Amino acid sequence: MTAPAGRAGSARTRAALDELGRLRLAEHTLPSLLQRVVDLVQQAMPAGAEVSITVVRGERPTTAAATGQLAGDLDEAQYGRGYGPCLEAAFGSQFTEIADGRAEHRWPDYVPAFLELGGLSALAAPVPAAPLVAGLNVYARSARAFTADDRSALAQFAAYAGAALTTMHALQEARELAANLRRAMEFRAVIEQAKGILIERHKLTADQAFRLLADASMHTNRKVRDVAEDLVLSGELPPVSPPRGTGTPAGGEHP
Repeated sequence: MTAPAGRAGSARTRAALDELGRLRLAEHTLPSLLQRVVDLVQQAMPAGAEVSITVVRGERPTTAAATGQLAGDLDEAQYGRGYGPCLEAAFGSQFTEIADGRAEHRWPDYVPAFLELGGLSALAAPVPAAPLVAGLNVYARSARAFTADDRSALAQFAAYAGAALTTMHALQEARELAANLRRAMEFRAVIEQAKGILIERHKLTADQAFRLLADASMHTNRKVRDVAEDLVLSGELPPVSPPRGTGTPAGGEHP
């Protein structure tokens, strides 16, 4: 026996929301997480609907993930004009709907493109994901495609997505900080190695050795760490005189 459409839709929504809640964020990048979100939303929406998520970086909106060409095209048509349902949801934090594009009088420059590209109805929900500005968008090729249950489901997905994005953003910042610290430690290690070579070779102090690396960096217009790495790997330093009053470079004498 087939379940009533409303009941089947609710079951799909619950299953998709449950899967979204079980996502292991540490296993995702931000793009892969956003793609999974829109794929799950699509599962809960009417058949044939397409889903996208708009993320605003600075003042520039972009489609960070989409389930198909229609959603991406309808998003882009709004970005080029500076208004439309997805932008109203993202920037204005308002749940926005186009029930039937043929009877829609808002956004007069966008609606003709909306219809021409194949859209007839749309839903857009703000995604509460501080510090990001984002909106979750659903498009359909039929008029009045969305029910009250669909609107409720999209609001729930937007809330779940907002929590996941906020956590993911913090996780990504932590990853970037850890990577920067690792790079800083690696750079420091190679600089210390290079200083050790110069101290031994020219009988310099640690400060004098670093000054020699800095002078070589300035004269060759390269970063100190790159000069240091070349010295460690090749044993060669661009010709720069060591500080006066120090040891003599190999093979040469002070004037």
